[in-house]
Formats: sequence, structure tokens, C-alpha cells
Amino acid sequence: MTRTRIAAALVMAPVAIAAIWFLPTPWMMVAAAAVFLAGLWEWFDLAEVDDSLAKWVLLIANLGLMVAIVWASRSREGGTLVLYQVGSLIGVIWWLVALFWLGRYNFGSNHQSWARAVKLAAGTLAVVPAWCALTWLHADGDNGHRWLLTSLAAVWAADTGAYFAGRHLGRHKLAPRVSPNKTLEGLAGGVIVGTIVALLFSLLAGATTGDLPKVALVAAASILVSVIGDLFESLLKRHAGKKDSGTLIPGHGGVLDRIDAVLAALPVFALGKALLGL
Repeated sequence: MTRTRIAAALVMAPVAIAAIWFLPTPWMMVAAAAVFLAGLWEWFDLAEVDDSLAKWVLLIANLGLMVAIVWASRSREGGTLVLYQVGSLIGVIWWLVALFWLGRYNFGSNHQSWARAVKLAAGTLAVVPAWCALTWLHADGDNGHRWLLTSLAAVWAADTGAYFAGRHLGRHKLAPRVSPNKTLEGLAGGVIVGTIVALLFSLLAGATTGDLPKVALVAAASILVSVIGDLFESLLKRHAGKKDSGTLIPGHGGVLDRIDAVLAALPVFALGKALLGL
């Protein structure tokens, strides 16, 4: 990791943690929407949408979908999380589909209109369900913000663990055609480190010792799926002939380069937490 990358991370992480910890859910939703839509804008570039007007129309359409979910979830009793839960389930299904896409490298690699349309649909299926899952986690109970932090800490730690494990122990390539630097050893290291961090943070969120096996299962599953998100963005970049999704963040590339794994992990963590009664 370069000094620039570490310095940028030292700035971004405290800001993200402070937002999760102190912002009420409505404002957290707004902040998350801004970040996720910034990543979606870069996704449009990877889908080879060059016209600025077209990108603005697509961005506003996705924002409109988020606003529609908020509006439809309101009630006299204070609102419901059902649509956010449905959105999270859709997200889990989408990332399982994306796994099959990764096994078919050339699918969508041409520059025809149908390939662009499929990638644009994939962008919506990645971003909106992740935003729904984030909202669900943050709004669910008094410790919702702590559970959201647990889910994100697991992914962040897994990324660091995978980097160092892959660098020092990596021998076997995970997906050489999509991301040559990723290894099976790095994946294993990321899952182990991320799961340990999730266990520690879950205690802060109110988990009991009896809950820890469930937390480990949910964390490991979300970390594994986060790798699909990372690899899928790498696939899009290779199709588009780009190294990074953007240049906004020094040492890190674009916004999408930082949130690709999070987009995939959040729906899995939120749904797994609910199913296992955490």
C-alpha cells in the first residue's frame, strides 16, 4: 500500500464511521445515496455511456427509484422496512447471477447497445439494493448503526487481510483473467481477518457469546460475496479497457473502486442477520 493510499484511507475511514455513528437514519440514507450514486456515475463510464445528458437522465432515474422506495415506505405509524428488505433480497439474487457472469468472461464484452443496456441494469441492481440494505441495517433497532458498522468493518478488514495474505502467501490465482493479482490465499486471509473483526464489532453491537457462531457465518458469507462485487467491477473495467473507475480518491482510484465490495456485501449481511435472528 502506498503512502497516498494509506493517507486517503485514514481520512475516509473516520468520516464514514462518524457518519454511521452520529447521523440519524434519514440523513444516513441521504449520505449513502450520494456516495452510491457517485459510484453509479462511474459505472456508467464503464458501461461506455459517453453522453453527459444520458448519464444525468440515468442517474436521476436511479435517484427517483430511491425516492419512490422512501415515499412508499411511509405510513401513519412511522414507516415500514418491507421494501428495503425486498430490495436487499433482490440484491442477493443479483450477486449470485453476477457470479455466473464472471464465469463467462466474454458476455457483454462487445460494444453493442444490448451489452450496454445489460450493464446499466446491473448497475441499478448493484447500487439500489445495497442502499436498501444499508438503510435496513441502520434503522433496525437501537443498535442498528452498530450492526451497519460491523458489516462494513468486516469488508474493510477483509480487504486489508486479503492484500497482505495475497502479497506474502499468494500462490494460486483466484480469477487470473479478471483480476490477475487476486489469489486463493488472499481470499482465505481476507475471510479470516474480516470474520474476526466482525466478531469483535458484533459484541459492541450487542451480540452475545451464543450469537458469535451466527455472526461468523453471516460475516464470512458477506465477505465471500464482497469478492464477487470486487471481481465484477474488475470485469467491467477490463471490458472498458480502464485501470480504475475514476481518479477522485488519491491512491484509490474512483468511488466505485472503494465501494464495489461493499455493494455486494451489504445485502447479504442484512438478509443473513435477519434470517439468523441477530
